[in-house]
Amino acid sequence: MSTVGVVGAGYVGLTTAACLAHLGHEVVCADVDKEKVAQLSKGEVPILEEGLDDLVAQGLASRRLRFVVGAAVAARDAEFVFLCVQTPRGDDGSADLGAIDDATREIAPVLQPGAVVITKSTVPVGSTVRVDRVLREAGAVTDVGVASNPEFLREGSAVRDFLHPSRVVVGAEDTAVAVRVTDLYRGVQAPIVVTDPVSAEMVKYASNAFLATKVSFVNAVANICEAVHADVRDVVLGMGYDPRIGFEFLHPGPGWGGSCFPKDTAALLHTADEAGYDFGLLRGAIDANHDQQARMVDKVRQACGGSLSGAQVGAWGLTFKANTDDLRDSPAVAVVTRLLDEGAVVRAYDPRVGESAAALLPGLEVMTDPYTAVDGAHVLAVLTEWDEFRWLDFDRVAEAMQRRSIVDTRNLLDPAAIRQLGFEYRAVGR
Repeated sequence: MSTVGVVGAGYVGLTTAACLAHLGHEVVCADVDKEKVAQLSKGEVPILEEGLDDLVAQGLASRRLRFVVGAAVAARDAEFVFLCVQTPRGDDGSADLGAIDDATREIAPVLQPGAVVITKSTVPVGSTVRVDRVLREAGAVTDVGVASNPEFLREGSAVRDFLHPSRVVVGAEDTAVAVRVTDLYRGVQAPIVVTDPVSAEMVKYASNAFLATKVSFVNAVANICEAVHADVRDVVLGMGYDPRIGFEFLHPGPGWGGSCFPKDTAALLHTADEAGYDFGLLRGAIDANHDQQARMVDKVRQACGGSLSGAQVGAWGLTFKANTDDLRDSPAVAVVTRLLDEGAVVRAYDPRVGESAAALLPGLEVMTDPYTAVDGAHVLAVLTEWDEFRWLDFDRVAEAMQRRSIVDTRNLLDPAAIRQLGFEYRAVGR
C-alpha cells in the first residue's frame, strides 16, 4: 500500500482521504483551518455525507488516517499528493486557480524523489501542465510526476461514488505515472480510462455540462407539458425506458445548482470562448436554468393572487438538493432571494440548515420545524426534495395556513391526495 497526502479537507478532499485510507493506504490529510483539523482529528465530521463519519472513525482508529495543518506536512513523506483545494468561479466564469498554485508552491520543496502530484479538484483544461510548471519553478526535484484524476462525486453519495465509481479517469503524459495512480484504486471495481492530462480534465467538464444540459432540457419539456396539458412524469417515464436516454437527471424542478454544475458549465463556456468556439448549446442551457428559477417565482406569485408584496410564503427546503447541507448555488436559495426581493415575507424550514441560511439571506426567517414555517402562510413552496416532506401531517398544514395553496417545485407530493384536502396545487409540468 502507498503513503498519500491529501491537500484540502472539503467535500472532495475529506472523502478522498477517508476512502483511500479505507482501501488500505496510509493517508495524511491537510487543511489550513486549524479548528477544522482539530475537529476532524477527534472524528467530528463537519459536513453531511452518508457513510463519511464511519470511514473517518475507522481511519483514525486504524491510524491509517490523520489530519494536519499545512500542505507541506501532508506532502513531506508522501508517494502521492492529491490537490483537493477550492477552484471557485471568477467574475468571467473562469476557475480561480490561486489555491492550486499556492498549494503547489508549498509542497514543491518537500516532495520526495519519484512522488506524484495529482489534481483531484475540478480544474480547467491545461491545469496539470500548469501544476508541473509551478512545481519546477518552486524547486521540486526533477523526477516528480504529475497527473489528473478528476472526481465524479455527487454530494449525498460521495462515499459510494468513490468506492463504487462508474469509471476512474487518469491523465498523465508518462504512462508509468498513470499506472502508479491507477494502482491506488486496486480493489475498486470500475472501468479505468487512461489518457493525457488535457483529455482527463475535459472529461470532467464535458460530463457535468452534459448533465446540466439534460436537466435544462427536461425542465423545458416540463414547461411545454404545462402549456399543452400533458403530464411530464408520464412523458419522462416513456423517455427513460429508451436506453439511449435513461432515467438519470430527468427530474423537472426549479433548476440545477450546487457546487459543481454552475461553476463547471461557466468554466467550460469560458474555455470555449477562449478557444474561439461559440458554445451556444451550453449557453442556452445556462440561460434556461436561470429562466426556470424565474418561472418558479411566477408560480408562487400566481398562487398569491398576482403580487408578492406583503405575501407570507412558507418555504420547505433550502439546500440545493436533498441529503446534503450544501447551500452553494442552491436553486431553492435563488427562488427565496427573488421572493424576498419582491417583498414577500418568507419563513423557511430545512432539515439540515439552520441559522447559517438566515445569515446568508437577510430578511429570511429560518424556523425549527415545517409547521411553524407555514403558520399564517398564503402559500407553501416546496423547494428541496427532502423525502420527509411527503409524510408530514397535511391536515395540520392546512389548519396553519391562511390559504390552502402549494407550489411544489420538485413534484414531490401526491397531487390527488393534496387536492382532496382542499389545497390548490401547482407543480412542474403537471
